Amino acid sequence: MKTLIIVDDEPSVLNGLRTYVDWAALGITLAGTADDGDTGLELIAELKPDIVLTDVQMPAMDGITMAAAIHARLPATKIVFISGHNDAEYLKSALQMHAVDYIFKPISRKELAAVMGKVCAVLEAEDRERRLVNEMQVKLSQSMPLLRERFLLSVISDSLDVTHLQAKLDFLGLPLTSAGGYILMVIVIDDVTQVMNSRSERDKQLLSYTVLNIIQELIDKQMRGVTFEKVAGEYVGLLLTQSTPLEADAGIETAGEELSGEPDAEEGWNLPGESPEDDLLTLAESIRSNLRQWLKLSVTIGVGEQVDSLADIPASYRQARDAVDQKWYLGKNRILTMDNIESASAEHLGYRLETEPGERVLAALKMGDPVRLSQELGASFTLLERSRERGARYAQNVSQHLILQSSQVLLELNGMTPEFERREAEAWKQVLLQETIMELLQFTESYLLEVCAFVQAKRSSKASEVIEKIRSLIEARYEQNLTVADIAEGVYLSPTYVRLLFKQETGETLFEYLTRVRIEKAKSMLRDPQNKLYEICYAVGYSDPSHFSKLFKKITGSTPSVYRELHK
Repeated sequence: MKTLIIVDDEPSVLNGLRTYVDWAALGITLAGTADDGDTGLELIAELKPDIVLTDVQMPAMDGITMAAAIHARLPATKIVFISGHNDAEYLKSALQMHAVDYIFKPISRKELAAVMGKVCAVLEAEDRERRLVNEMQVKLSQSMPLLRERFLLSVISDSLDVTHLQAKLDFLGLPLTSAGGYILMVIVIDDVTQVMNSRSERDKQLLSYTVLNIIQELIDKQMRGVTFEKVAGEYVGLLLTQSTPLEADAGIETAGEELSGEPDAEEGWNLPGESPEDDLLTLAESIRSNLRQWLKLSVTIGVGEQVDSLADIPASYRQARDAVDQKWYLGKNRILTMDNIESASAEHLGYRLETEPGERVLAALKMGDPVRLSQELGASFTLLERSRERGARYAQNVSQHLILQSSQVLLELNGMTPEFERREAEAWKQVLLQETIMELLQFTESYLLEVCAFVQAKRSSKASEVIEKIRSLIEARYEQNLTVADIAEGVYLSPTYVRLLFKQETGETLFEYLTRVRIEKAKSMLRDPQNKLYEICYAVGYSDPSHFSKLFKKITGSTPSVYRELHK
């Protein structure tokens, strides 16, 4: 309902409008009336109505003067004038005072309803527009973090649009132009695939939000700048300084190491610490330790060199990202810059997988010699570590090629079982998930040693001996809660190799053989009526009589009770 105040100096007009008009039917509430302009203006100022219906000519303060005062105080209030037919010129002046319409005396209820309907429609349209604007402002406020992130991504990716740059920065609340220099810091979660895959989508978003907050709070406390997420698990800190660019040889390799480099005596450092390097190290170490303490996250942090303008920020970002990539050689959970990383790119090593070290690894594999295999593989990876210009992808290709070659060895020995095929496919994926060259070496070595154990057994004709040992162990311990790990430990081999070898040599899995032994023992005990069914169940290694009964029927075709009746 819209609110209305009527101002008219004629009592008959006021009484008629008050008594004979059904304002509620027009969607209007009559909030009050006044018989002159002065009184009317006071009432309007107090009640702040949506609509004022006022006479043009009144003693003391006329309608035109009152309308001007209303518009100055309440610009949203709509004014409708009441005028006599002889007041046309006067009415023309009145309409210039922001009135929306007018009605001639004597007032027709039909005309009044039409005018008020039009005025209410204008008010409704304005209300809708205000609501829309408010909604858009709320949405804009809610999307501000996304807009800032999108802008900051453009800053580090050489796609910054400098048109109206200051206006954009002001709108986004980013005081980036107040800095004398910029330094990029990249924080990457170690083992990010494992960290993210172990969480629900909600928990991933919560983790990202928490990491960003921790980093931003530390930046606000120790330096100046903003942080944002580039991709899942990678966070970028854009740090603002007033210092001169970082000196060369001022690297950060591991936590706790002092940074070198002295400030220029004349220019000095304008940051809280003794130098930008000290401040960066303190900030980076705070970020690393806080993420470890509060979120149990290991991170590698890369720092770029200081640049002087927004246009040069992408170069600092690339340096910081390249520094993070050096964890492939230097290891995780470190703070790194490019300055202290010695590149071996000048030392070209003619390493080819198909010759020399690679061939020696495969030769050791084919001989079934695990000691030599580990030695040759270690030597090969030492060469890969020294030849850094080839990068992580080349090392991964080497590892995948060795896995492929090991499969060829298995095929030659008729040992490529479905289980080995599955493991080979999974190994190819895992190679690409290793984040350091040491992890890649350990994973590749573990896989190749499994193959080597199989080859060793085949080459030495000891497979049958191993199988007999496994069978003996199962015969002796079938009543226990026996696992593959227990069996493998008993024959001094790995669980994976034991599973593969037993299946290859016997045609049945360890679980199938263990179940068969237990059921045969149960059959023997069932022939003695003194043995209760639940006692037999526990005696052959099962803790659940119901499960035992179902398994017994599945294998023998009858339940334990029926079997006992048939073999009395």
